[in-house]
Amino acid sequence: MRLDAATRAEAKRLGAEIARLARAGPLLPGTLTRRQTRCGRAGCRCMADPPVFHGPYWSWTRKVDRKTVTRYLSEDEVGAYTAWFDNAHRLRALVSELEALGLRAVEADPRPQRRPGGRKPAPPT
Repeated sequence: MRLDAATRAEAKRLGAEIARLARAGPLLPGTLTRRQTRCGRAGCRCMADPPVFHGPYWSWTRKVDRKTVTRYLSEDEVGAYTAWFDNAHRLRALVSELEALGLRAVEADPRPQRRPGGRKPAPPT
């Protein structure tokens, strides 16, 4: 299928940005979350009014073999890995854009659609 110039240019732009991310270094999948918690012990500062929560604690959550895995990270690790999380997020967004570009190209394809079994679609009434 031949793509129009604008679609080709957009695909080339997306490919160049994906390549730039690959050259930038590793990517880390998952979610980085900053949490503050209560321990629940009577008399603790987290039970005061107003409460002073424990933390912050940083957790990295991701799927490994269809199971959710969480790892706690130090402030140093968060500083070192933040760009990798950002790069992974950007890569997912770029892949979504590339998929949307492909879907638009298929929808714009002027060739008639065929139904399974070789039957042609019924004419509009």
